[in-house]
Amino acid sequence: MRLRGEVTAYLSLIFILLITFIAGIMESASIQLAKNYRRADMNRAIECVFAEYQKELLEVYDIFALDASYETGQYDQRNIMDRLSYYGAGEMEQEVTRIQFLTDQGCSAFYDQAAAYMEHKYGMDVMKDKLGMTSIWGQQKERSERYAEEERTQQEYLDELLLENESELPEEGNPISYVSKLKQSPILKLVMPKEQSVSEKSLAGQRKAGQRDRNTGYGEFSDVTAAKSSLSALLLGEYLMEHFSTFSDTKHTGVLDYELEYILEGKDSDQENLEAVVKRMLLLRFVPNYAYIQTDKEMRTEAEGMALALCTLLAVPAITEAAAQGILLAWAYGESVMDMRSLLKGNKVPLVKSKESWQLQLSKLLTLGTENDDNEGRDDAAGLDYSEYLRILLFLEKKNDVTARVLDIIEQNMRKIYGQAYFRADLCISRLEMQSTSRLRRGISYRFKTYYGYQ
Repeated sequence: MRLRGEVTAYLSLIFILLITFIAGIMESASIQLAKNYRRADMNRAIECVFAEYQKELLEVYDIFALDASYETGQYDQRNIMDRLSYYGAGEMEQEVTRIQFLTDQGCSAFYDQAAAYMEHKYGMDVMKDKLGMTSIWGQQKERSERYAEEERTQQEYLDELLLENESELPEEGNPISYVSKLKQSPILKLVMPKEQSVSEKSLAGQRKAGQRDRNTGYGEFSDVTAAKSSLSALLLGEYLMEHFSTFSDTKHTGVLDYELEYILEGKDSDQENLEAVVKRMLLLRFVPNYAYIQTDKEMRTEAEGMALALCTLLAVPAITEAAAQGILLAWAYGESVMDMRSLLKGNKVPLVKSKESWQLQLSKLLTLGTENDDNEGRDDAAGLDYSEYLRILLFLEKKNDVTARVLDIIEQNMRKIYGQAYFRADLCISRLEMQSTSRLRRGISYRFKTYYGYQ
């Protein structure tokens, strides 16, 4: 009997432990189920909130963003909390731990979306074909800065030689002096097609995003964003080419006609932006033109002959050599003017010049900008057009400057063209992380984070 009693007690203890274990498992499963329900509620709610994206921004510019002002033009975090509550997350305490607006951190959210959109649309292979050219573009920018300095140094050297010898070059028939004066004249008057006028649209008086105190988010999202690369910059350029107008477009519907030119320069008027872009593009063209003319013996001989004629009375070999170099520089500039005429007329210009593609004769250099100037530039089927040269400038531009100006244009167009008077890019949420605290039964609290971002 005693043994039986001990066995009964032992089995009872085991039974109690088993029941306790099963109850513990059921309690744990119940709590985990409750946690899963809370997570599901929060995920559904935040997805519903982000489904209220700005429709016109997506339709026109293929960019997702949540207007956190809800058409008021004023940001209030309570708007987000109210919408989360409306969609079923109201029984939890909510706190925003990270939030990013389109204009935050150099407009990186906009940058990422634009690059991702183009990658999805065209694939990486198409972009990689163009990526091989970007190193050449970078080299041309470096060389343009070096050549600009060389031109200045060469002119100073010539002036010093003339001063030392108490001499001066004649004005008549002197391309160096003529081109120097030509550079002081309005560039658009020199290169614009005769039948085409310049847009008079302007943003003067408009309050742009970069000129006001902007709403900013907080928290880093480096864990959910990819590193920027040359390919990303190229993808951004392709996005801009596809969504914004340029001088070469036949149809203009925005607040500005030359939107890409504004994105590059950031000036108020179409005329100012076009003029600044033309100057940059002319310098970009000057690089290969000057590089080629240095290698062409016939052209160098022609320049030396003209320099000798100008310096006949001076009889100083060093001045003649310096003048010949100055003539080559002036000639290369004149050729760049011809290139810009071709581009603005809708023709193509090769990236690297050859004897066949060279346009301007030295004898015609002195007629540029005069009544006798009837050369409008020719078309080279193997070259690049105006838009393709804009692509080069966009790639070389600082991306923070580019994206900020893009959002300026988007803001102005959304307000005035698409009727969204309240629209502000710095109130548009791209990424959000919430920390939720849920009170479960018997005083148990469950805290978790939920992230959502437009990718």
